[in-house]
Amino acid sequence: MEEKKQPQVKRIASWFWKWFLNNQIVTALLIVLLLLLIVFLFTKISYLLTPVWQFLSIVGLPVVLAGILYYLMNPTVDFLEKRGVKRIYSIIGLFLLVIGLIVWGVVVIIPEIRDQTISFVNQFPSYVDTAEKVMNDLFSDPVFHQFQAQVASSSEKLMNSLTDIIKNVSKSTFQNIGNFFGAVVTIFVAVITMPFILFYLLKDGKKLAPYLVDFLPTKMRKPTLRVLTEMNQQVSSYIRGQLTVAFAVAVMFMIGFSIIGLEYSITLGIVAGVLNLIPYLGSFLAMIPAIFLGIVGGPVLLLKVIIVFVIEQTLEGRFVSPLVLGSQLSIHPITILFVLLTSGKLFGLVGVILGIPVYAAAKVIITNVFQWYKQVSGLYELPVEEEQKK
Repeated sequence: MEEKKQPQVKRIASWFWKWFLNNQIVTALLIVLLLLLIVFLFTKISYLLTPVWQFLSIVGLPVVLAGILYYLMNPTVDFLEKRGVKRIYSIIGLFLLVIGLIVWGVVVIIPEIRDQTISFVNQFPSYVDTAEKVMNDLFSDPVFHQFQAQVASSSEKLMNSLTDIIKNVSKSTFQNIGNFFGAVVTIFVAVITMPFILFYLLKDGKKLAPYLVDFLPTKMRKPTLRVLTEMNQQVSSYIRGQLTVAFAVAVMFMIGFSIIGLEYSITLGIVAGVLNLIPYLGSFLAMIPAIFLGIVGGPVLLLKVIIVFVIEQTLEGRFVSPLVLGSQLSIHPITILFVLLTSGKLFGLVGVILGIPVYAAAKVIITNVFQWYKQVSGLYELPVEEEQKK
């Protein structure tokens, strides 16, 4: 009797293995199900994680700022160390240089930005009237006669929307005073603690990954260290590249706007550099105030602004970005746009700026985990015939 039951049991086992245990789709669905269950459990115990989130909200800003400055300053410290300069001396020298640049900015740049911003705010109503007059003169041409009704309706809706926004902002100003002071305290704490974090990162940053890896089992140390190293390379190259390109864009716009005689050239250039940290969209957003001032200044100034924008985009796209960034992240532009939209929707401006490096780090982790899973599961091995064809 036992001999007759064995083939049946074997057939059932082989059928179960073929359709469930050795099925890529079923395995993927089970992994997704487990991940969803983990997320669901975390939502049920989220109150236990409240102190953790509060701690991260306090520590997060100085750590992020220190990390950005670390990636900028560490290559210089490594270079000087290779030339025989002690690491501690090069760090102190860079700190003094940064402090000097900050003092110079506070004394020279910030007052100029403040004066230009105050002047722009004071002149803004007259700029709006001038721009409205220019647009009315433009659309009063018989060629645009058929569009006058639509333009007037759109302008009225735009002004009503702006009025509603101003009312809502004025109503919520007093309600957000507590949040404002909370933000000021957070920034103050970040400014005070960030230099200390940065100093120890520059001094002992190379020891951090090996120190953390020592807590893992022996077999996991080498691959984990490889993943951490690759993540560090991806994030550091992106941050250094983006900040370098942003600085170059700011300088190009300041020079270009100064040459054509556009007002507020320094402020507009700095704004363009900061907005350039948003890939693909930053430069176009930075051109909105410049185009507005060009319309106010007349057709000739508007044409000059457009020429400056075309020259800057050509230099950035053909020379600066390929030279500095290259293809380090290997991320498709469509993927970058989706990441920007998603991270911006979830986390606002911070998500837009940090979304790409976070995605790059996550991509490294997921890629390595998937490679490990392919080797361990054996579900992706090709038949011998296909291997021989390759």
